[in-house]
Amino acid sequence: MQYPEPIAKLIDSYMRLPGVGNKTATRLAFFTIDMDQESVDGFADALIAAKKDLHYCSICGNITDVDPCEIDRDPTRDQSTVLVVEQVKDVMSIDRMNEYHGLYHVLHGVLSPSEGKGPEDLNIESLIKRLQTNDAIKEVIIATNATPEGEGTAMYLARLIKPAGIKVTRLAYGLAVGSDIEYADEMTLLKAVEGRTEI
Repeated sequence: MQYPEPIAKLIDSYMRLPGVGNKTATRLAFFTIDMDQESVDGFADALIAAKKDLHYCSICGNITDVDPCEIDRDPTRDQSTVLVVEQVKDVMSIDRMNEYHGLYHVLHGVLSPSEGKGPEDLNIESLIKRLQTNDAIKEVIIATNATPEGEGTAMYLARLIKPAGIKVTRLAYGLAVGSDIEYADEMTLLKAVEGRTEI
């Protein structure tokens, strides 16, 4: 038996979301149908507003509804450091810790020759312009993921930035708290040794 067309379209729409398969999409579709009209209208309005009102900050590339974003407009933040991340969600994760109080720059991906992603496909040019025009920035912290693509992107950025005399650092990677050495892979152990600190 086939679903009526409106349900089939709704299921198909949910299946376009990352990580949502047919079963989950079907469950979400029927859940949506059972919602009261006010909730459905609110849900639809939120989707439309997110698509219409959000854009990327012209300075850092973070997602925002005002330009520049709230972080770049905050005079209390440390203007001397810029933490470079792959995605917008990384900004949210790091800022939620409330330990880093500097600025951010979002690349919107990493260099990946196998996927045809080069420097021109990332938010790198605006980072370089930002560093050239802002004398207050003294350190760039590269916080790309510890993947081959993330490491390659970090090395590429370091080669671009270092000649300008700006300090370039990399987030330490290594063993997670509570993990056993015997279960760690070689890359994790290597990063743990390289990122060791004095006690």
